[in-house]
Amino acid sequence: MSEQMIADYSEQARHMYDDILDSFDEELEMELDDERLDALAGEWGPAPSKGMDRRVYFRELLRLQGELVKLQGWVVENKLKVVVLFEGRDAAGKGGAIKRITQRLNPRVCRVAALPAPSERERTQWYFQRYVPHLPAAGEMVLFDRSWYNRAGVEKVMGFCTGSEYEEFFRTVPEFEKMLVRSGIILIKYWFSITDNEQYQRFLMRINDPLKQWKLSPMDLESRRRWEDYTRAKEEMLARTHIAEAPWWIVEADDKKRARLNCIHHLLTQIPYAETEPEPIVLPARVFNADYLRSPVPDEIIVPAVY
Repeated sequence: MSEQMIADYSEQARHMYDDILDSFDEELEMELDDERLDALAGEWGPAPSKGMDRRVYFRELLRLQGELVKLQGWVVENKLKVVVLFEGRDAAGKGGAIKRITQRLNPRVCRVAALPAPSERERTQWYFQRYVPHLPAAGEMVLFDRSWYNRAGVEKVMGFCTGSEYEEFFRTVPEFEKMLVRSGIILIKYWFSITDNEQYQRFLMRINDPLKQWKLSPMDLESRRRWEDYTRAKEEMLARTHIAEAPWWIVEADDKKRARLNCIHHLLTQIPYAETEPEPIVLPARVFNADYLRSPVPDEIIVPAVY
């Protein structure tokens, strides 16, 4: 092997190593953010528990994310349609779990639907109408960060729907979900469960963290005051919408790391899959033209190299 070939291989190995480290850093950045919140929490209360060993967490998370990539290939190859609902109290950790699921997946295959409050026009529509356009086509997965179950939770507790609308929701939603399943959609529903004290601590951390304060809306703060109302609404929702075609699954979420791993592990068990054989990828040779001259880039449009 020539010195040039050795140099080329060494350069490729360096790029691969840097890319792997960059991939790890994505997760590390989010974990450092959790540590920063824990440090803030320690300033006004007991030191937070250490929870899961970081090395175990990273090892399992990366392994499970590798399985999610295999699942993604299976979904595409077999043209499956997957819908996963994430529900739970404010600050329960739904968003963190969704980030870890989607982190290494193709956003064209696996996307997140997080709908805002309905517009005036949407309020006049059939209740489920605004959710239908977000349902998957063949070969797609959609993760709903909150879903049509808003009516059973926040709308009920905050008085945003009438009693008759609330009852009509419970009459309709089992049939709606059965229709989805009959159409070929795989429907999985998760409720992230946290204790009263855990939500209190997480709210305190957000209040005292300038990078997280935006997450606390007036509605979130009011939900804290109405903890018991939300509990009653959650219990009724689970009792009336836990059906054989689309059962609820409860994720114990006081420990964020364990909740993420448990949720991903369980999700993988809900869809039988196997590793697919991807099409071989051949990098085409770069075309060189003798008359090609690269134009100079003006200095004034280059982003300053501050770092």
